[in-house]
Amino acid sequence: MRPSAHRDVFFAGVLVLGAAFGSGARALDAFPTSAVRIFVPTAPGGSADAVPRILAEALSTAWGKPVLVENVTGAGGNIGAEHFSRAVADGHVLMASPPNSLAINQSLYKKISYDPKTFVPITVLGSAPNILIVSPKLGVASISELIAKAKANPGTISYASQGPGSTGHLTGAMLEMMAGIKLNHIPYRGTGPAMNDLLGGHVGMMFDPALGASLPQHRAGALKIIAICADERVPVLPDVPTMSESALPGFLSMSWFALVAPPGTPANVVIKINTDVAAALKLQEVYDKIVRLGVGPIGNSPKEAAAFIERERNRWSNVIDQAKIQIE
Repeated sequence: MRPSAHRDVFFAGVLVLGAAFGSGARALDAFPTSAVRIFVPTAPGGSADAVPRILAEALSTAWGKPVLVENVTGAGGNIGAEHFSRAVADGHVLMASPPNSLAINQSLYKKISYDPKTFVPITVLGSAPNILIVSPKLGVASISELIAKAKANPGTISYASQGPGSTGHLTGAMLEMMAGIKLNHIPYRGTGPAMNDLLGGHVGMMFDPALGASLPQHRAGALKIIAICADERVPVLPDVPTMSESALPGFLSMSWFALVAPPGTPANVVIKINTDVAAALKLQEVYDKIVRLGVGPIGNSPKEAAAFIERERNRWSNVIDQAKIQIE
């Protein structure tokens, strides 16, 4: 979905307010004054890495300064986020993160060395709904059939995830809670190994946001996409229902990527970056590259981004608490 019209009103208001910043606003005309680094707390490869790199290329052109993506990985995103939390708050160090470091880990881990609530939201770059993929060997063609089979055979249906605490893992836990079933969670180190075992029929199902990668397998009959974890169907799969309309009203799960600044970053710097990032996401070439990843570009305001992250934080903390999931 393209950024909404009311966002343009927000930016128009920012231009009016800009005069109040006086010399500070004029100083921002030169921002950035040096290279900008974007921390990504995940390994290279995949949408979480690709989206920031697409953005970095566009911002490098717009700003006339290098914008470098730096992968700082480990501990489910905690190492990169902890390192980022100590960065100088002048806008020259940012973080582009999927949900874990911003909305999940503070509930998932017994102790983390940073507070994601102190990060300053700039914008949500994009999102992708998780999809429910099943192996043909599982013998189900709908979420209703899956639930019925799981109730008849508690704990025998295995689902793969990208790792403990991943959205794939938590979405499976949410399905167990909402449907009143028991599944067998099999964690993997990333999407690739999980997908390989799903294709081999070694696990029965998986939640994954990579629609672009799964669609060819679905069309070839190697896998079957039986539900979309969004509030509406996706255009490329008009016959595949959402989880809500199938059997579980209110079932939503997505992967998303947000851009944040370190604690204490001045509001005028945040507004400057937000404006330039939103403009970059509107560029047709940038928009098309991100869409080809199966991600819908967003580019909302800092206030909207903050509200979105808080909603996601509440969603996953409820799942984690009720399912009693914790990582040391």
